[in-house]
Amino acid sequence: QVQLVESGGGLVQVGGSLRLSCAASGRTLTTYAVGWFRQAPGKEREFVGRVDWNSFVYCADSVQGRFTISRDNSKNTVYLQMSSLKPEDTAVYYCAADPKYRGTHANEYDYWGQGTQVTVSS
Repeated sequence: QVQLVESGGGLVQVGGSLRLSCAASGRTLTTYAVGWFRQAPGKEREFVGRVDWNSFVYCADSVQGRFTISRDNSKNTVYLQMSSLKPEDTAVYYCAADPKYRGTHANEYDYWGQGTQVTVSS
């Protein structure tokens, strides 16, 4: 079993930056893909990006060039660095992990954190 805990959310102004963390316990994430998703009120959960076991990063078009993902295997933690934030980035952000899946579909990831709120004010 893998337990994931997100942190780093908060209130930020338009154009600001935040770094979210996804800390894992129970198992090492070395061979897992870790995805970031977000869900705004009244909307479906949306893929933001993922980092594969080999640190390959893929981000959705909506955040390309503004968000990036990295992993620190020594800390068993994955980060989502967000910059040039917009009001439409406001959502609860979740990290998810899976030992085999490498994709963008939320229901394919086995392990999820509880989420952290990001609010971008204009």
